[in-house]
Amino acid sequence: MNIKYSRISLFIFLFFVACKNPISSENESIIDFPDATNIILEMGSGINLGNVFDLGAHDFDFYELATIITIYEKVGFKHIRIPTTWMDEVNGSTLADDNGNVDFEHPRFKVLKQVIDFAIQRELYVVLNTHHERSFKTNYDGSDYYNAKLRTLWYDIAEYFKDYNYFLIFEILNEPEGAFGHWGTEISPISDQALFFTREVMRLGVEVIRATGGNNVKRTVMIATNAYGNHNQIFSVYPTTSQLPGKGQDNYLAIQVHSYDPWEFCGETGDNSAYPGDQITANNMRAVAAHGRKLGVPINYGEFGVGRDDNQLQRNTDLVRNYYRNVVQTAVEEEMSSSVWEDRGWFGLIEGSVESGFTFKYNIVPYMLSEE
Repeated sequence: MNIKYSRISLFIFLFFVACKNPISSENESIIDFPDATNIILEMGSGINLGNVFDLGAHDFDFYELATIITIYEKVGFKHIRIPTTWMDEVNGSTLADDNGNVDFEHPRFKVLKQVIDFAIQRELYVVLNTHHERSFKTNYDGSDYYNAKLRTLWYDIAEYFKDYNYFLIFEILNEPEGAFGHWGTEISPISDQALFFTREVMRLGVEVIRATGGNNVKRTVMIATNAYGNHNQIFSVYPTTSQLPGKGQDNYLAIQVHSYDPWEFCGETGDNSAYPGDQITANNMRAVAAHGRKLGVPINYGEFGVGRDDNQLQRNTDLVRNYYRNVVQTAVEEEMSSSVWEDRGWFGLIEGSVESGFTFKYNIVPYMLSEE
């Protein structure tokens, strides 16, 4: 499948959708905001705009990104996750200073806002997060100094977008690691300190967002597990509602988990021989879904996929295509949403350009969205 849009035709299209406003109107007040359970159901299957605003590996080209979003929408994706790094440098500059103060005049932020507005105008859900933030994750110690950074950052983001409608979703912190713990490091993800730090930053983030008022009072906010957001950590980080922000009383809270399990298969240096099979993969997801139901909190699989650095041909196999479809279909069956990782690189699902047209790589996307 080759899909091509000229910049002129896209410009004309954008002109006509510009009249749709992503912020709430008098007819779409906070009273009408669905809770997180309904939002997760409506989100369905979605895509990550990876390695753009989080890493700078691709151009900050609104027309290119709008084209890609349109292509993904046409095949059935219902939401876009936009990984965004704020306090760490991306291509030599930051969106926020070291204290978390956001520069809303930064050229990269202006493109980010264009992309968010465009997707919401298409009635696609948008997940906006704080992504790499490696300095924060590495050095976090629970002190007021680091908590103030998080508070300031999320206050600025939430205040700026507080009038946006419910299609905008906030995600507190992508893949907590470093001080938050990870396997094979000095800090175990199941240590008391790692668990406390993870719960604390999620609580602080939600607290700040809710306090800004407006539509943020009932906006869906996603919290994470530690060990790079691993889905198996949901049982340790949030064993009961007592560990949740709001202690189970916030109906606009969702948990985002990630799965590249096993890494020996999914990772960029992995091999297809390490795949444990569709049944084991699905069973692990079903256990996470069951725990979410126990907590009364809906689940989003915010990242999953199979990458290869050298042996990309392994991805052009039915085994890999079936893995992607299995994750998507299991999520649907368990009333979870899923956001496949797409970076136009090791985990790439699309290739090409606006001028030459885009092609779905290895036919993974059409296959993963098809029913068996």
